Amino acid sequence: MSEQKSTKMKGGIILAICIVVIIILLGAVVYLLNARKAEDEPVKRNIVVNEKNVEEVIEQLGEERTPPGSYQVTMNTTWHFSSGDTASEDAYVKNAEANTNAVYFDITRQDTEETIYESPIIPVGSWLEDITLDSTLPDGTYPCVITYHLLDEEDKSISTVKLTLTLIIGQPKITPINEQLPK
Repeated sequence: MSEQKSTKMKGGIILAICIVVIIILLGAVVYLLNARKAEDEPVKRNIVVNEKNVEEVIEQLGEERTPPGSYQVTMNTTWHFSSGDTASEDAYVKNAEANTNAVYFDITRQDTEETIYESPIIPVGSWLEDITLDSTLPDGTYPCVITYHLLDEEDKSISTVKLTLTLIIGQPKITPINEQLPK
């Protein structure tokens, strides 16, 4: 009887080892298939847009229609306000004709993460200017983040685009000398 137990025990151990080996092999196959698939697909990444490359990015977009879920940004990145409770002298945001989605945007201060402006929905081809903030700010310079929300047909957010924005309150706008010269 002890020979039967010994034989059953050896068979059980062999069976357990076979199961572990099969699991390890299946794991290796799945890993290799996923690794190969990842190598075959090009990495898709968004482009960081800032003051230095905004014109280049806009040129790359060209006149073609922006794919659904993408957004061609048309705005200036520094907004001046004579005081914290007046409309901006130069704020401008446009939802370009090349876009496919309506958008809205929120402006958040980087230092406090306080949302200081929530825009209305901007249909394709429309724009906002003379923007007045929802919060009154004291004089100063405020680094902010503007977050665009791309909307589907039911006005639900399907994607976001975040950019930096500088708000200057109560300081005179400095006009570059080439803009001051007569034409």
